[in-house]
Amino acid sequence: MRASLNDSMIAALKRRAFLRRMGVGVGAAALQSLMRGDGSKALGHGTAAARGGRNDLPHHRPRVKNVIVLCMAGGPSHLETFDYKPQLNALDGKAMPESFTKGQPIAQLQGQELKVQGHLTKFRKYGQSGQWVSDFLPHQAGIVDDLCILRSMNTEQINHDPAHTFMNTGTAISGRPSMGAWATYGLGSECDDLPGFVVLTSVGGRNPQPIASRQWSAGFLPSQFQGVEFNSSGAPVHYVSNPPGITNAQQRSLVNAVTELDRLRNSEMHNPEVDSRIAAYEVAFRMQSSVPELTDMSREPKHVLDAYGAVPGDGSFASNCLLARRLMERGVRFIHLYHRGWDHHDNLVKYMNICCQLTDLPVKALITDLKQRGLLDETLIIWGGEFGRTPMIQYKGGVGRDHHIKGFSMWIAGGGIKSGTSFGTTDELGYHATENPVHVRDLHATMLHLLGIDHQRFSVPYQGLDMRLTGVEPARVLHEVLST
Repeated sequence: MRASLNDSMIAALKRRAFLRRMGVGVGAAALQSLMRGDGSKALGHGTAAARGGRNDLPHHRPRVKNVIVLCMAGGPSHLETFDYKPQLNALDGKAMPESFTKGQPIAQLQGQELKVQGHLTKFRKYGQSGQWVSDFLPHQAGIVDDLCILRSMNTEQINHDPAHTFMNTGTAISGRPSMGAWATYGLGSECDDLPGFVVLTSVGGRNPQPIASRQWSAGFLPSQFQGVEFNSSGAPVHYVSNPPGITNAQQRSLVNAVTELDRLRNSEMHNPEVDSRIAAYEVAFRMQSSVPELTDMSREPKHVLDAYGAVPGDGSFASNCLLARRLMERGVRFIHLYHRGWDHHDNLVKYMNICCQLTDLPVKALITDLKQRGLLDETLIIWGGEFGRTPMIQYKGGVGRDHHIKGFSMWIAGGGIKSGTSFGTTDELGYHATENPVHVRDLHATMLHLLGIDHQRFSVPYQGLDMRLTGVEPARVLHEVLST
């Protein structure tokens, strides 16, 4: 009996220690819905009331309720996906004109002889919109009339980690809030028993790109708005299931006791992070029933699993896409998927084939599935990486391309977006964004606008400044890509 009691006590204490350490993690990030239920407000167009979030938002009628970001971590080549440049093939193998590269930041090709690399696959026109898509992406080519391709993206950071940080937070300074944290802080969540911001990762391809948890940090925002990473295989969230020998009733009793002690102490301390911790205990308890049901895909019809190419529990991008749809259906505000494998400095054709075979079909399935369920109109989908790849060739055990920040492609789809269109262009070699350049901050401003938020009025005082996701540099909403 003593050994059994000690084991149970140790298990409970381990869980409490985990939740304490994760004050910026599982429960704290998850239960914005419990933290400020009195601030509930309807977000318009017949949605359920959101819990948490700021009382002064939204600023205007939102076009979407949810955001799903499909991050191809490592930087997919725009010159092998969506940016067709006949002149690139015409100059294949020749010296890269210095007029393009002089004085420009280059990552690993700096100081080397620069030669043009033509397209490494064919491009064709697809859909009624006649958009150019490469042969690496036959499934996305089939839904091109649902997409708006941004062909003139540009960013400011040329190495992976700071580029991810810039794409996710609007600055290269670590520790700032991620865009998912900003969205959930502003609008709260529509889900009581799951986090408002969930992160999923998968691997496959060249040199799986490291992704640090600070990429979904809450930064200086309250810690309950941090993203919660779900495991792609095994237990979706560690320490949520009851330890052996512990019943739900016992666990409820423990949570109640800890909550009362914390509230008593906080009546003197008045520490908002204690409130976050209390919410952490509550969400962990609620997730004990919600997470297993969420991740149990046994009720998904076979034709749905086949459409995604998903094998439940395999940790694949395909399964994560299906899980993203299920999360969104349950009211999760912001879902960020990372596929780590797109850093193609060498053997580009080999690794593009691997990455595209793992991600292309699931992306099509996600768009199609949401559309068939009537959910695409209330969701914004963002596809892309942290930057693009150079028009110049790089040899590292095979043909590849270096990092590139001056012009690359992403796409957006869903509610409020003009489908079957493209916006902006790069020059004849795909080096510089020339017509209608789109900065990362413009993408953030547009995302917030679709959620009903004016990026210029959405700020938090911090270190003497009014901090915004879009910062103090110019940023604009891309009204040209929005439907009327």
